[in-house]
Amino acid sequence: MNPEDIRIAIAQARDAWIARDGEALAALFTPNGEIIVPGQRWQGQERIRQEVAHFAQQYSDVRIEIQQVIVDGDRAVVEWYYEDTENSTGRRNKADDVIVISFKEGWITRWREYFDTETPKLRT
Repeated sequence: MNPEDIRIAIAQARDAWIARDGEALAALFTPNGEIIVPGQRWQGQERIRQEVAHFAQQYSDVRIEIQQVIVDGDRAVVEWYYEDTENSTGRRNKADDVIVISFKEGWITRWREYFDTETPKLRT
């Protein structure tokens, strides 16, 4: 997979998160692909769809700004700034994220996300 195709897939994933579209996000993964975020592991396209649908019920007004993308072979590291609104409280959540993504034959096999919710509080 060439670097430009990887960057396109990352942009599509960002757009799917912003739209809270589990179908679009899951379609970027292999059938057995996985997303790992702190405390959770979603394996398989159906599970990814379900979890994003659950997320969409709880959160809205998602904003993502890609800061940088580093591509090395079939792997990428993405740094992005993320915000959403928790529907039940109206609280605005903010995080700096780093995501390590592995690709195989054009599909995401693994999405491992790390986030920092404290540093964004320092933004003015």
